[in-house]
Amino acid sequence: MYNYKSIQSYVEDEIDIRKSRFLTFLFPIEDEEDFHEQLAQIKKDHPKATHHCTAYVLNEDSTIQKNDDDGEPGGTAGIPMLEVLLQNELTYVAAVVVRYFGGIKLGSGGLIRAYSRSVAEALDKSQIIQNITQEMINLIMDYSQVDTFNYWLSQTDLPVTLLDTLYTDKVTFQLAIPIEDVEMVREALIERFSGQLTWGLMGERTVDIPYP
Repeated sequence: MYNYKSIQSYVEDEIDIRKSRFLTFLFPIEDEEDFHEQLAQIKKDHPKATHHCTAYVLNEDSTIQKNDDDGEPGGTAGIPMLEVLLQNELTYVAAVVVRYFGGIKLGSGGLIRAYSRSVAEALDKSQIIQNITQEMINLIMDYSQVDTFNYWLSQTDLPVTLLDTLYTDKVTFQLAIPIEDVEMVREALIERFSGQLTWGLMGERTVDIPYP
């Protein structure tokens, strides 16, 4: 079970609707200060834009939800943008849509659709990640066992993430495994290698991995 979903990195996208340009900036944020710093940079980069509409969500349980229409008719920009983020169950994420007005009014319904679409299409280009609490494992084995382990890793359906590999007199694979699956993975590896390996628990850590 993941703690929360977010996006991996900064994404930009642009759509044109009836001569208006809608530039979307989608990015992960740590807190409100982080959001305001990134928004300030976007406004600096686009000082002549007609609107800089925003929405963001914070906290694992999404308890902080804020949006701003920035001069568009009330409820036609920020709220539709926020709804797209919430419908995708995302947090620690912000969306800024910069609009360059093209001279043709879209009406309330048209604006709602435009701002929703802007964020949705940017999300389509994003890598969604899930933050999971996992147990860190050091799996130590002989060099002669490495090919067997790599093959097992490529074939298994068990939730094992390889973080790093260290080569000394033996080979140490640093693994991340969801807490609820640790014992199942340990038993599978002990059976596969007839107990001829060293399994070390290194403590819990939250990690971001791609969302299926």
